[in-house]
Amino acid sequence: MGGMQVLDWASTYKDRVFSAVPIACAARHSSQNIAFHEVGRQAVMADLDWCQGCYLDQGTSPRKGHAVARMAAHITYLSDDALHTKFGRNLQDRDKITFGFDADFQVESYLRHQGLSFVDRFDANSYLYITRAMDYFDLAGAHGGVLANAFRGSPTRFCLMSFTSDWLFPTRESREIVHALNAAAANVSFVEVASDKGH
Repeated sequence: MGGMQVLDWASTYKDRVFSAVPIACAARHSSQNIAFHEVGRQAVMADLDWCQGCYLDQGTSPRKGHAVARMAAHITYLSDDALHTKFGRNLQDRDKITFGFDADFQVESYLRHQGLSFVDRFDANSYLYITRAMDYFDLAGAHGGVLANAFRGSPTRFCLMSFTSDWLFPTRESREIVHALNAAAANVSFVEVASDKGH
């Protein structure tokens, strides 16, 4: 979302943004990104403690569904190589698999920790609305369907960054923005960082 905000501010407030460094972002979400967000939203709303969004009035919180949403989202920030390097198929505090539904593997334990720690610091309804806002964001759509139009006449200096192993915001999406900036004769540079860590 941060990269989307940078793009929007640089487009909307051209004379107020001297430089912009959008990192690992896109001018709009892909259908895959929207799909991941929908899985997360459905996990939150399926939690009985969501209470149609009125959980604070009920003195509760959809912690389980919200944690699952975060687990699914967290996977998208990483890469297969990063997960393999960090965890492989290593077991968590045991010598053999249990054939149950505890966290047999380290990666399961890691994701559960990420999910549970997230719900302590982030509101579930905020999660729903922020993911929805990201899905709706379409910078080209707001400029007649032509992304370059968003940057026409911009004095802003741009430096875009992407990561080779980022499958949530792959390099091709950053290059699309760079091409639009070039078409608008904007001052732009681009770097693709070689990394196996996702973004």
